[in-house]
Amino acid sequence: MFKDKILLITGGTGSFGNAVLQRFLNTDIKEIRIFSRDEKKQEDMRILYQNNKIKFYIGDVRDIQSLHNAMYNVDFVFHAAALKQVPSCEFFPLEAVKTNILGTENVLTAAIQAGVRKIICLSTDKAAYPVNAMGISKAMMEKTFIAKSRMVHADKTLICGTRYGNVMASRGSVIPLFMEQIKTGKPLTITDPTMTRFMMSLDEAVELVLYAFLHADNGDIMVQKSPSAYIEDLAQALLEIFQAQNNIQIIGTRHGEKKYEVLLTKEEAAKAIDVGNFYKIPADNRDLNYGKYLDEGSPKITLTDEYNSNNTKILSIQEIKEKLLKLSRIQEELHNWTGGKP
Repeated sequence: MFKDKILLITGGTGSFGNAVLQRFLNTDIKEIRIFSRDEKKQEDMRILYQNNKIKFYIGDVRDIQSLHNAMYNVDFVFHAAALKQVPSCEFFPLEAVKTNILGTENVLTAAIQAGVRKIICLSTDKAAYPVNAMGISKAMMEKTFIAKSRMVHADKTLICGTRYGNVMASRGSVIPLFMEQIKTGKPLTITDPTMTRFMMSLDEAVELVLYAFLHADNGDIMVQKSPSAYIEDLAQALLEIFQAQNNIQIIGTRHGEKKYEVLLTKEEAAKAIDVGNFYKIPADNRDLNYGKYLDEGSPKITLTDEYNSNNTKILSIQEIKEKLLKLSRIQEELHNWTGGKP
């Protein structure tokens, strides 16, 4: 699907960008451009992969000129650049606005002007019924790309998005924190034992983006069905995997956290299309005639349950362990922990 094509990944030095590289570097793709503001991580990637298909662009989605420089001759864009940490966005909400909302507008504008054929914007479950600054900014990011999709014909530039839950073992997530606490003998700090979170691997996140790439229409948001886990069960699963005896410490809910996360709101679930392992949330793309929104209306909203981390399949501790043991990050840490012994 990417034969002789150029793919640009914003925020490409993150976990998602590395997963895409590992997936496509050995295919017939022509070039993968990594766009980010972190020169150290770019250099680390350059040394790690040593592949001429990778081109590195220093820039910031807040600076549209740096995006113009990187977009030349690009066929497709995966837009992953974002401020993702809930606490930091709570304390600096305008920074989340600048990157997650205005930065997305810059990416879309630069891509359209460069004639990019498809743009996939990555969102999060925290954008559904948002209660924190990160989620609110991501919800507005979704509104931004949907609005932009109405202004350009899909034959020229197709704009769509994905929304998914926690990516296991990604940078800044709770699993690396728990592993570090296990290694240093500290208690595993849990906010609320009965808090639930969707569990998705990086490979599954890439699959969702590829599914959107192949099947989404202009303005669509694609959602992958995912199981979830109680946070205490996740901590216990890691303790059992590493055969550790660390205590578990309940520290209370942090700034802007929810008891559970939502992937489909009730309103979205009423119109979402079930396509097997995914949901498709179609955009209302009739046109820019406001009368169609104010006077004609839409079909009546039915009473449909939202899709959240409490009413999806909740994994047992054994199932969590099986899912974790498939992750390369866990395999590497376990190998180091046991000194290579089985």
